[in-house]
Amino acid sequence: MSSLGLRATVAATTAILVLGLTLAKGLFVGSQAEQVLTREIGDSMAELSQSLARQLDATMWARANQIAALAQIDSLKDPAVAQATIDELKRRDPTIAWMGVTDRQGNVVAASGGLLLGKNIATRPVHVEGMKGLFVGDVHEAVALKGKVPHLPGETPKFVDVSAALRDADGTAVGAFAVHYSWEWARATLRDLIASLPGREGLTLYILSADGTVLIGPDEAVGTALPIDRNKEGWSLARWPDGGSYLTGIARGRGLYDYAGLGWTAVARQPANVVYGETGRLRLTIIVVGAGLAVLFSVLGWLAAGRIARPLVAIADAAERIRRGEQGVAFPNVGGTTEIGRLSASLRDLIDSLTNKDAALMRLEDIAYEDRLTGLPNRRYFEQYVDASTSGNGGDGSATMMYLDLDGFKPINDRLGHDAGDVVLRQVGRRLAAIFRDDDVVARLGGDEFAAILPRRTGRTAPDTGVLAARIIATVNEPVSVGGETVRVGCSIGLASWPDDSTDMATVMRHADVALYKAKRDGRNRAVRWTPELTDSDAASG
Repeated sequence: MSSLGLRATVAATTAILVLGLTLAKGLFVGSQAEQVLTREIGDSMAELSQSLARQLDATMWARANQIAALAQIDSLKDPAVAQATIDELKRRDPTIAWMGVTDRQGNVVAASGGLLLGKNIATRPVHVEGMKGLFVGDVHEAVALKGKVPHLPGETPKFVDVSAALRDADGTAVGAFAVHYSWEWARATLRDLIASLPGREGLTLYILSADGTVLIGPDEAVGTALPIDRNKEGWSLARWPDGGSYLTGIARGRGLYDYAGLGWTAVARQPANVVYGETGRLRLTIIVVGAGLAVLFSVLGWLAAGRIARPLVAIADAAERIRRGEQGVAFPNVGGTTEIGRLSASLRDLIDSLTNKDAALMRLEDIAYEDRLTGLPNRRYFEQYVDASTSGNGGDGSATMMYLDLDGFKPINDRLGHDAGDVVLRQVGRRLAAIFRDDDVVARLGGDEFAAILPRRTGRTAPDTGVLAARIIATVNEPVSVGGETVRVGCSIGLASWPDDSTDMATVMRHADVALYKAKRDGRNRAVRWTPELTDSDAASG
């Protein structure tokens, strides 16, 4: 964003901040909403399963009490009275699949619709258990009534049995009053319960038997076991075999009053993606609103920044023209805010002051760092440059240090005078300046001593210092004309490398000095590279 203008920066920053806050809020609110919705739907699944279990128990308790009360009617021991009563009850209660009365031997003496009339059911639980007292039987198939029950054509009907003993005056069981209740009443209970809960997308209810198999549920699940722990009541978020995640509520039927119940389990589940869908829509709404606000506030930021940017642009334009060296540029006196007006006035005064001092400062700087005789950098500049270019670089750079000393200069100076010596030094300075690359620095240290540093840049081929040294020697050896007389000087060179020879630049410079004296001792007019075999004593002996 550093390359953008002030107006664009303010607008973009405002948009980014608003969008960032919106996204953060969307993520936070969405996460919180997801947790709340998950808990609420989970609680509702638990309540729904509990309600279903209680309703099943209450219905069975009411039916059991009804049959127990009817069995107390003494006149039902009369087959004719029993038949009339059965016909009336069957007419009024469509959930009764079959109702009958048996005698002591288990013969059916009265029956709804004449089904099984005269048949012996002495071995059936509805008679055997009914003779003992109030009996409630679990869901089972009634093969004997297949195709005979009008509201279950072509199917093997399932029933819940309820029966009670018919007793004489001394309490002896003389028969049983028995009812097969169609299991359709339970299906109707589920349908009515789901219908009373609109908007429950994907809601599924199950009723499980005491052994955990599905009694009522989707067709493909009936008769199978569900992947749940029936003893863990309440709700949970779990993955089912179909790969989906569901909020599942579980409640077990525990009977009612003196009715112990049949151990049924009610299960209610709803896909978890219902929760994710709601929170996703909430997040999307927040993000869309946030995007709109980001656009609105970025436009407002753009307009507000324009008032600030206009005078700053004028100041920046003037400063750029001054930087390019244009003459006669007047620094603008801009309006705008108080702070910008003060900035403009201060900069205008500063530019005027700096302009007047610039020439003097530049000349002073040249004098401070330039060797007045040769025009090359002097020792002060050279040492500062070496220190700046080899410190704080993280070890990524490298450089070659050269110390140069003229051979045969002193006799010329002594014989022809200092003016002749100055001519030779100026000529050598020009020749050295022409040999080195732009990013190399060659300086006169004093007298006939020179030094050069050759940085090795990344991506550039390093110079062959041996070839370069030979070229320097050859160039310096070329004749110099002094007052009509031709003279020659030689050149000895000492070389050392940083950081190869040492990571301390002062030590590298000392190594180059030692190598220089080694070159002079070995015959002069040559170059010697420092090696660990050379010591400071070599310089002293030179």
